[in-house]
Amino acid sequence: MRQKIIVLLLILIPVLTLTACSFGGKEEKETSKTNEEEKETAKTKEKALAFKEDYEKINNVETPSGVHRSVTLSEDNRFMETTVLDIIKRIENKETFYVYFGSNLCPWCRSVIETADKVSRNNDIERIYYVDIWDEQGNEILRDKYTLENGKATVVNEGAPEYKKLLEYLGSQLDDYTLTDSNNKTIMVGEKRIYAPTYFYIEKGKAVKSTTGISPKQTNSRAELTEEILKYQEEEFSKLFKNSCDVDRKC
Repeated sequence: MRQKIIVLLLILIPVLTLTACSFGGKEEKETSKTNEEEKETAKTKEKALAFKEDYEKINNVETPSGVHRSVTLSEDNRFMETTVLDIIKRIENKETFYVYFGSNLCPWCRSVIETADKVSRNNDIERIYYVDIWDEQGNEILRDKYTLENGKATVVNEGAPEYKKLLEYLGSQLDDYTLTDSNNKTIMVGEKRIYAPTYFYIEKGKAVKSTTGISPKQTNSRAELTEEILKYQEEEFSKLFKNSCDVDRKC
C-alpha cells in the first residue's frame, strides 16, 4: 500500500508542477499584454497632448501675414504625429487608417482643426496620424516648391525623397498642382499636390476618401467662421469619419 502511495505521488507531482507552470506562464503573458497596452495608451495620450500644445501655443500670435487663429483642442484628441516613411510603410502593408497633412502654422489648417477634432471623437475614431508639412519657420519639409519664371513652373526646392512615392499612392484623391500668374492665368505644374489641410481615409492601402474640410464660402483663411461655414465643415468631416472603419471602429 505504501509503495502504491509513493508511486502515485511520483506521478502526481510532475503533473501538478506542470499545471502550475502553465498557469504561471499564462498569467505572465496576460500581465505582459496588459503592460504593453498601458504603454501604448500612455504613448497615445502623450502624443495627443503634444498635438494640442503645438496648435494652441501660437494662439493669437502676430505674424507678417496676420494673427494666428485661436483654437482649443481636446486633451483626448485623436491626432498622433508620425513620419512620411511611416505612412508609406502602412500603405504598403495595406493597413486601414486616417492621416492628416497640415501644420500648426497653416491658417487654413487652423480654421478646420477644431471641427476635425470634435467630429472624429464623436465618431469614435481611435487615431488620426499627422504629418507636419512645414518646419517651425514655415519652410517646406515635405512637398516640392515651384515658382513661375517666364510663364513656366520652375522648381525652387525639391521635396522630401519620399514625396513622389506619396503622390503615387494618394494620387486618386489629389488635385493637380497649379500656380496663378500676374494675369490671373492658371499654370499647370505637371504633378499632383497634397494641399494643406488634407485628411485622407486609407482602406487596405488604398486612398478612398479625402477632404480639406474647407467651405467654399470661406474665401479668407483668417475669416470669421460663420454658422454656415461650420456646418459645412461638420458635414465634410462626418462623411469622412462616419462608417469608414472596420467593425471595431479602429483606424
